[in-house]
Amino acid sequence: MFTSIAPRYDLLNHVLSLNVDRLWWRRTARAFAHLVAAPDARVLDLCCGTGDMTFALRSQAGENGAKIMGADFSHAMLQLACAKSLAGSKQKTSMPRWIEADALRLPFPDAHFNLVTSAFGFRNLADYDAGLREIARVLCPAGECGILDFSEPKGLLGSFYRVYFKQILPRIGTIISGVRGPYAYLPDSVERFPSPQEMLDRMRAAGFREAVWTPYTFGIAGLFRGKK
Repeated sequence: MFTSIAPRYDLLNHVLSLNVDRLWWRRTARAFAHLVAAPDARVLDLCCGTGDMTFALRSQAGENGAKIMGADFSHAMLQLACAKSLAGSKQKTSMPRWIEADALRLPFPDAHFNLVTSAFGFRNLADYDAGLREIARVLCPAGECGILDFSEPKGLLGSFYRVYFKQILPRIGTIISGVRGPYAYLPDSVERFPSPQEMLDRMRAAGFREAVWTPYTFGIAGLFRGKK
């Protein structure tokens, strides 16, 4: 599914979110600026797709910041991320590294990263609890986790949001991508995703302390944070 939508993935993200997705990535990256600015830090952006969150972290790191890696299980998405890296390779800052990997069985040793992020990819995992445990495994003690993903806002805004998300968005996505199916999956995956409180409970059960959720744009999206 992700391979089929990869060619138009970035365009659709920007169009369907009215470009607000860029603000969400940047805000999340700024939230972890204290970690990515450290020259000896290691950062993993999980389910990185075409790398937009990864590059937002890279911008916060500057010239001498953390070593940043993006991981995804979609080869087609990673090819696009690599192409972006090549396009920006003339910059002074070092580009991220990329690895094709399963988020539930990461090819890294225990306690390897200082920060693990995931932007709009975590909810696609087959097992949320196993994903959280794997993130905790590869994090150093006191390392931080940041999961940016969609939510369902409440009230009148929530009603409009659900109409857009379930009726309008799939039609636009199908027209622009030329592929039927993936953009009907998107609202279904958001509906299945745990509520903020349930997600925080799952994070605590996986070994994260100080677990908090910060809503973005009236709760359409939000950032889950926790420390190992």
